[in-house]
Amino acid sequence: MPEMNLQSNDFELFDLPVGFALDRSLLDERWKALQREVHPDRHAAADAQTQRQAMQWSVRINEAYQRLKDPLKRAAYLCELHGAPVQAENNTAMPTAFLMQQMQWREALEEASDEAAVEALADEVAGARLRMVTELAQTADQRQDWPSLAGQVRALMFVERFAADVSQRLEQLGQ
Repeated sequence: MPEMNLQSNDFELFDLPVGFALDRSLLDERWKALQREVHPDRHAAADAQTQRQAMQWSVRINEAYQRLKDPLKRAAYLCELHGAPVQAENNTAMPTAFLMQQMQWREALEEASDEAAVEALADEVAGARLRMVTELAQTADQRQDWPSLAGQVRALMFVERFAADVSQRLEQLGQ
């Protein structure tokens, strides 16, 4: 087993700079390399302790990879690392304009009677999501304003849930 520290943060584990922007191909490459080293199958003939360590490392590496490859999870993790946890279950306060947009989207989804209308809404939500991810990057990497980033993460969580509802509606219409 290679010498690694289970206490390392996800960025340290993958030898990446701490920040929102990251090179996805480099992340994928490092994930594969780490998994090759620690995969439990590689240590199947080893003693029980080494096998257990390999399993722990494999799980730890996969969890870190899932967190870093997803922009929303990565931003939430950065908030946590910098002492501004998202606390989505306790803090649902959102700006009025954002809540109004959410209500308009919900009404539009309820009123959408055909696939074209739902697809148009899906496109609008996808555009909003893209703009929000760009804002996450600026808040994290340029301003390093972690409390604001936590609020932006909570807002994006709302948008992600709504996007899932739109996708579900599209599936229902396509049947």
